[in-house]
Amino acid sequence: MSAERRQVNPGVPADKLPPVTDIDRAVQLLKAGRLVAFPTETVYGLGADATNPAAIERIYRTKGRPPTNPLIVHVPSIDAARRCVTDWPEIASRLAGHFWPGPLTIVLPKSPVIPDNATAGLKTVGLRVPNHPLALHLLRAFDGPLAAPSANRSTHVSPTTAQHVREEFPHPADEPALILDGGPCTIGIESTVLDLSTGTPTILRPGQIGPDQLEPLIGPVRQPAQTSTAATPATSPGQQEIHYAPRTKTFRFDTSQRGMILPDDNGIIVLSPLRIYKEWGSIIAMPNDPVEYAQHLYAVLRKLDLMNLQTIYIEMPPNQPQWAALRDRITRATRPLPKI
Repeated sequence: MSAERRQVNPGVPADKLPPVTDIDRAVQLLKAGRLVAFPTETVYGLGADATNPAAIERIYRTKGRPPTNPLIVHVPSIDAARRCVTDWPEIASRLAGHFWPGPLTIVLPKSPVIPDNATAGLKTVGLRVPNHPLALHLLRAFDGPLAAPSANRSTHVSPTTAQHVREEFPHPADEPALILDGGPCTIGIESTVLDLSTGTPTILRPGQIGPDQLEPLIGPVRQPAQTSTAATPATSPGQQEIHYAPRTKTFRFDTSQRGMILPDDNGIIVLSPLRIYKEWGSIIAMPNDPVEYAQHLYAVLRKLDLMNLQTIYIEMPPNQPQWAALRDRITRATRPLPKI
């Protein structure tokens, strides 16, 4: 079957969802084991039937994703999430009731309905209800869980528009078989992943929802540094040392290192506007607000990646809790600034 790369552009408002025939086609493809790209509020996902091992394998093959990197499963409701796990504690109900639909992934012991290759062999699964009307419409029509990592090649910058997905998979014969266009993502970075399966709740991947929002509901939350290699089973997506990375050589630097930056005519500096360096001509001033910064980060990196630059430099945001998720993404997308 040839890949269908039609665009469906419903916009974000719930009253502008795509025609039923478009959703029907997406459901047909998913039930046939094909991949469908769809928007969430965080990033665009590469969706597949989360109960179909062959469809899950297609995700890994299409992305070039290591089989040690587990997938997040998207569901339309709490009831649907409960069918994917063997235990649903009260703390999960509290979190889901407060944050779902939204950018929080909850990790719990998985039920047999979720195949082992969806979770990289782990006995747990990460679940969330996305806060996007098109995603929810698709999930309800499919009437089953969808595994949906970001719709990009493994380790590359995540897509936040349908155009980013088309650029990532440009050939008509490639997956995804269908791209649903729901406009730009409103959050722009991946969800927080919170492990509830053992002891103290643990943040496996930081996101927009941080400890300051979680702890008033559930008490202390751990947030250890998490890094894995392709050969090492990860406990969550987003733990590889290199991830979310432009193809252009990209370095990070702290404000104290600004004197070490010697950009040439083919280099550019991306930074938050805490300081503007007038001596540098090629500057993109990023928003001085973590929410707005996150909305723009991946789109800016993708734009720069198309400019055939020699080098990209990114100034690290402040080392403060509200910037933790962005510091994580930038650290994994870059290398340390080399010493002169």
